[in-house]
Amino acid sequence: MHENGVRIPGAVFVCGLTLAQRCGSFAVPHRDVTAMLTKLSRRTLLPCFLLALLSACAPAPVRNPIAQWEPSPNFDTRRPVLIVVHFTDENSAEQALHTLRTANSGGPVSSHYLVGNDGRVYQLVADDKRAWHAGAGRWGTITDVNSASIGIELDNDGHSPFTPTQIASLLRLLTDLTDRLHIPRTQIIGHEDLAPGRKDDPGPLFPWQQLAEAGFGLWPRGDLVDPPPGFDPWMALGLIGYSLDNRTATVHSFHHHFRGMEGDTLDPQDLRVLYTLSRQLATPPL
Repeated sequence: MHENGVRIPGAVFVCGLTLAQRCGSFAVPHRDVTAMLTKLSRRTLLPCFLLALLSACAPAPVRNPIAQWEPSPNFDTRRPVLIVVHFTDENSAEQALHTLRTANSGGPVSSHYLVGNDGRVYQLVADDKRAWHAGAGRWGTITDVNSASIGIELDNDGHSPFTPTQIASLLRLLTDLTDRLHIPRTQIIGHEDLAPGRKDDPGPLFPWQQLAEAGFGLWPRGDLVDPPPGFDPWMALGLIGYSLDNRTATVHSFHHHFRGMEGDTLDPQDLRVLYTLSRQLATPPL
C-alpha cells in the first residue's frame, strides 16, 4: 500500500508499511520472493519473518529534535516512591473495575490495583506505568503524584467499614510493593491527604493504626505529650506532607487519618499528635 492508500502488488506489509519501506535495502522483487519461499523450509523462514516483524514494530526511542542523539545504556524505568490508598465509592468490585477501565464523571480514570471486599486483588496498570488515580494535589514536594506513586483502590462504598479480609489482602500487597519496588514503608497516604477539600477517601473508617502496627505509614509512637511553648502545628502539618493552601480542609483530612473523626479545627490532642509526629520525622528510627 502506498502512502495515499493504493496497494502495491507483491508488497509484504508490517505495521502499516511495506517490509521494503521498513528495511530499506532489504527490498526484493516479487518473483525473487517466490523463489526464496520455494527454496527455504517453513521452519527456517518463520523465525526470520517473526524477527523482522518484531523489529519493524518496535517503537523508536523518543528523541528531542533540538539535541544530538548520543544514546547511553545507563538507564532504567521510573520507580514510584509513594503509595496512595483510595476507596471506590461504588457498590461492587465489578462496578469499580468497569469505571477504572473506562471513566467516571470527571473523565478517564485508573489505578494500579483494586482490592475487593472479599480480598481478591486485581491489577489494572503495570507498576512502572503512570495510572490516572490521584489527580490534582500534592504531597510534600511531589506535585505530580500520578508520576510518583502506586494507586490502590479499595472496594468500599465510602460509608461502610473495611472488611478484615480486604485489609489482610491490602497488607500483603503493601508488603510486596514496598519490598519489590523499594518504596519506604512510611510513604503510604490516603487520597484525601494529598488533595484536602477535593477528596475524602479512604475516610475516617480506614484503619490507619492497624496498618501502622503492621509497619506501614506514619503514626505517632509512644505516649503523647504536650508540645513546648511556641510549637507551630502548621509547620508540623507541612513537615508531614500536607498542603497548607486550605488549612480548614487540611485539618479535616488530618482528622480522618490520625484521629478517625470529623472536624476542621485543631484541638489540644491534635497538637500532641502533631508534636509527636514532627519529632519522629526529625529523628527517624535507625
